[in-house]
Amino acid sequence: MKKTKLDVQTENLHQNLWEKYEMSYDQGTQWIDPDKGKLTQGELQSLKNKIKALGHVNVEAVEEYRETKERFDFLDQQQKDLLEAKKSLNRIIEEMESTMKVQFLDQLKIIKKEFDVTFSRLFGGGKADLVLEDENDPLETGINILARPPGKKLQSLSLLSGGERALTAIALLFAILKIKPSPFCVLDEIEAALDESNVHRFAGFLKELSADTQFIVVTHRKGTMEAADTLYGVTMETEGISKLVSVKMKDYVVDEKAI
Repeated sequence: MKKTKLDVQTENLHQNLWEKYEMSYDQGTQWIDPDKGKLTQGELQSLKNKIKALGHVNVEAVEEYRETKERFDFLDQQQKDLLEAKKSLNRIIEEMESTMKVQFLDQLKIIKKEFDVTFSRLFGGGKADLVLEDENDPLETGINILARPPGKKLQSLSLLSGGERALTAIALLFAILKIKPSPFCVLDEIEAALDESNVHRFAGFLKELSADTQFIVVTHRKGTMEAADTLYGVTMETEGISKLVSVKMKDYVVDEKAI
């Protein structure tokens, strides 16, 4: 009877150990320190308070840790890949900028030379130049346009008259088109501020460039119209009704030899 009673008490103690700490007797024996001896009531209560302060035991913590670690490892590898890609892109950008810098300076030198020649032809003399504001940073800096019409000193574009500014800009455009002809170009009254003599120079140069570039020119200047191959105009014979009229100038060219 005494043994049965002790077995029941032992079973109750095992049950209590599991309910309170989720620990079997065999697991509990691993925490027994024979050198320490029996705990006092105060020490026992202190340990109980510490265990209670830990809160509820999450039995799924191991699985959650495994899943979280897998997610962390994946994101960490993604971050490393992105950083490596960023470094690679930065290297490519640096190489491209270095190549662009060389090509830009080479092309600028060619354009400067052609700009000076074209400017002299359109103005009947003078000199023009393109100057970088910061030669150490050619890809980001601005470009100053300097011009010296005949009889004047070399000065910035902003100090020229309206007609001179227009003709200088035209000279720069034509210089670029001579170096890199465009298959198609639209000009909208860019010669409106020019006097008659300069309009004829403009029209002659335009005719010369038309061998490589097709121009559509919006204009009201006679000198430009005379150099055109085909004219298109809008008339209103009847009020409120617009009509498009076209004229091929080659059909009206006078044969001087016949005269």
